[in-house]
Amino acid sequence: MDPTPPLLTPEQARRRRMRSLAIALALGFMVLLFYAVTIAKLGPQVLNRPL
Repeated sequence: MDPTPPLLTPEQARRRRMRSLAIALALGFMVLLFYAVTIAKLGPQVLNRPL
């Protein structure tokens, strides 16, 4: 068996890059959304606590 991947046409390579970019943007958006929701649920007084 030959472990090298098959060669992609330029159109296939472009579509793969676009799909990867879309997945990366969706993941980044979800991270930011979870961060914002977490901060919102903690409330504004979370920083005013005794250390």
